[in-house]
Amino acid sequence: RLDLVKQCRFEGAFTFVYSKRDGTASAKYEDNVSMKEKKARLQELNDFINEGYLTGTKRFEGEIIKVLVEGTSKNDDSVLAGYTENNKLVNFKGNKALIGHIVDVKITTAKTWFMIGEAIDKT
Repeated sequence: RLDLVKQCRFEGAFTFVYSKRDGTASAKYEDNVSMKEKKARLQELNDFINEGYLTGTKRFEGEIIKVLVEGTSKNDDSVLAGYTENNKLVNFKGNKALIGHIVDVKITTAKTWFMIGEAIDKT
């Protein structure tokens, strides 16, 4: 049932519980799947997507990558946050003067939804 998802190892997806949408061909079909089953199927799909996302972030552990520093972490004002060229969130300690700049960061830890790193000082 999820062979394509397993094979492709997606690193993210926008997933939702199925519901009819007026104007689509599927809106004409009977919706004969219970909400409980829909939620179970969505959870199974999300488990595979999350696994793929974690695999995708793990490949950067130990690597130095470029990060566009967008600001501070929403959870800790003393931590900077930015995104890689692959749209992966990275949190690291650094001077707030780096905000708005692209910096090299060595990734020390990869989590499912973000990575933790250390800014590389080029001086």
